[in-house]
Amino acid sequence: MTIRRIGFVLIDGYAMLSTAAALDPLRAANSFAGRDLYDVRILTPEGTLATSSLGARFDAIPLAEAGMAFDLVFVVAGGDPMRLRLPALDTWLRRADRAGVELGGISGGAVLLARAGLLEGRRFTVHWHHYDDIAHIDPTLLLERKLFVIDRDRYTCAGGSAPLDMIHMLIARDHGARFAHEISDWFIQAQVRPSETPQKSSIAARYGALPPMVEAALELMEAHIADPLSPAQLADLAGLSERQLQRQFNATLGAPVMEVYRHMRLDVARALVQRSALPLSEIAQMTGFASQAHFTTRYGARFGTPPQADRSHVQKR
Repeated sequence: MTIRRIGFVLIDGYAMLSTAAALDPLRAANSFAGRDLYDVRILTPEGTLATSSLGARFDAIPLAEAGMAFDLVFVVAGGDPMRLRLPALDTWLRRADRAGVELGGISGGAVLLARAGLLEGRRFTVHWHHYDDIAHIDPTLLLERKLFVIDRDRYTCAGGSAPLDMIHMLIARDHGARFAHEISDWFIQAQVRPSETPQKSSIAARYGALPPMVEAALELMEAHIADPLSPAQLADLAGLSERQLQRQFNATLGAPVMEVYRHMRLDVARALVQRSALPLSEIAQMTGFASQAHFTTRYGARFGTPPQADRSHVQKR
């Protein structure tokens, strides 16, 4: 399997907890696999040292020398990112985006992505302390008050210990739920929190007691709203055969795998319809539907009204 190259742009004053919670599971993945699965590079806007809020330092590569050969780049920022003026960082991130590099923000890192215009049309989250900053940048941005959000090529989380949960999902997507849980167990992370935390209760609270592999499949579904996984992919990553997964979904949730998945995506779509001005064609794409016509048909069947009428009804309140 190809090694994924991941960069972390550490902005001076970043929190050690957030940074370690993202870096250490990737290191552990390499160790558990006995080979490099992830090539992690520490980057800085300038200079060769990245200094945390505690004074700890990482040796780092300045962006001017980093190149664009990354699969994913996270921006990690703490303190007051709105006060930062880093035009070279903005320019480099926009170049990375044009080059097809996936982008992420940890803690206040999403504030810097938003200010650079790199979160438009993407669902994302940020540390609660920065909610007002996002409203100041652009109140129409699709901020979600969740632990972490993965929307296509954007990975954002609230910081603190939240990167443990987001990186767990990244590793599960790349190498399967069983492997990811081995790493979580190593870090005494007995309960991997779903992306919805803390805005919604846990998957167990929402669905009741579930077999571990069904819960793993539901977690993967929530992390792949815009790019739905197939039944075969879900079964493989959850560590079951497709037939076994279907049987467990029917027995515990009373519905087939893809029906549960479709309802989950439509629930996200309805929230976007009712609270944003995004075109319906874009919402269809963001929630994994092949066409607006297909999206409209499924939406009407689920909620008893087409999306345009649902939006008009809300706007008239």
